[in-house]
Amino acid sequence: MELVRKRSVWLLAVLVSTIAILPAWGGRARNASPALTPPSIRPPARPATGLDLHPGDSLQAALDAASPGAVFRLAPGVYPGPVIIRHPVTLWGPSGAIIRSTGEGRTVLVESDNAAIEGLTVDGSGDRYDKTDSAVYVRGRNDTVRGVTIRNALYGIVIDSSEGLTVEDNHIVGNPATPLGIRGDAIRCWGVRNSLIAGNVIENSRDLIVWFSPRVRVVGNFVRNGRYGTHFMYSNGGVVEDNRYLNDVVGVFVMYSDDIRIARNLFAGNLESDGFGVGGKESGNLTLEDNRFIRDHVGVYFDTCPFHPNQTDRLLRNRFMFCDTAMVFLSSETNNEFEDNTLSDNLVQVRVESRGDLMRTRWRRNYFDDYRGYDLNGDGFGDVPYELRSLSGTLIESHPNLTFFRGTVALDALDTISEMFPLFKPRPLLVDPMPRMEPPAGSASARSSVHS
Repeated sequence: MELVRKRSVWLLAVLVSTIAILPAWGGRARNASPALTPPSIRPPARPATGLDLHPGDSLQAALDAASPGAVFRLAPGVYPGPVIIRHPVTLWGPSGAIIRSTGEGRTVLVESDNAAIEGLTVDGSGDRYDKTDSAVYVRGRNDTVRGVTIRNALYGIVIDSSEGLTVEDNHIVGNPATPLGIRGDAIRCWGVRNSLIAGNVIENSRDLIVWFSPRVRVVGNFVRNGRYGTHFMYSNGGVVEDNRYLNDVVGVFVMYSDDIRIARNLFAGNLESDGFGVGGKESGNLTLEDNRFIRDHVGVYFDTCPFHPNQTDRLLRNRFMFCDTAMVFLSSETNNEFEDNTLSDNLVQVRVESRGDLMRTRWRRNYFDDYRGYDLNGDGFGDVPYELRSLSGTLIESHPNLTFFRGTVALDALDTISEMFPLFKPRPLLVDPMPRMEPPAGSASARSSVHS
């Protein structure tokens, strides 16, 4: 009987697929990503007092002779690098004050605690990956890099074995003509603790790295046209809030890290074939709440999450709209909770790889735009559970070439037929016993929220 059923399903797939090869219709048509402009960087105010330096003055000699707490104010013009800050001083300049690389090594090095670089421009660095040649290299405690423009550098800001740093309101620009994989990272945290990465604008760089760096907060950044918008590895207790990730391959990827909170971010236009908004790999106690996933190839991808049986991952009040697939799971079929999420206008709502299902996860009060139930008592929730069963998804998993037909009338017809004829009805992937009839309050409809 099982053999007959499999053959019948396959014959039905072939029959329906020959009917039409049509694009997705109506609201499912995928347009360009939302047009977002980067925020303006606020230049740090000119210090009220300090030693004024001009092009031609010996900047390095002044820094070496400085007393703790000294302030240097650079006039517009070009200052040759490299520059090394060995004392707790403030180096300020307008964007027209440019520290220019010789083309070798690191351009500005901070080797002191309680130092600050503010406002100026750092132009260039060396090109050696093994030496992390960078525009700004910091190793210290309680240092600040604020309002700095970085261009033409291999790595932007590298922070090594440091604590209590603030990296905020910087503009880091990579070269879009360089292949993505060999661009340097915009910000690279390695062995960093209790630090803040906030309000930066990052364009056409490779990654924002947080590795071996516990309790790093990534807040209010604008990251576009990169590879990893933010990449955690072996870094527990991180926070990712109020960022905008646009047209990156991956928005946020959490690997081998626990207790990460990802909230109120926008993930839009991550459309590469291997791309997604948020990914998790062998990580636990992840919280994703109030995020928007718009026109991504995959919204959320979990692989072996959570990693330990005593951990729980929670997805709360997120919105998935116009994605190829809203959520994909691999070996992540337990200890995940989904509440008050909105899934609307996606080609595929949820996919489970390796023939698994999500029947041991908890779904409650989510809104699915393909729910066909009813609400007789008018409490806003369906009177019958939402069950996700997808014959087309099952066939695509067994026969990947059918992905060509995803989003067409052909595969939608397969799912309709599977509902009409129990012979073809696949097993459920998930059940929400209390589905919403409308998106949660405060969650705008898919079309109106794209540009909000």
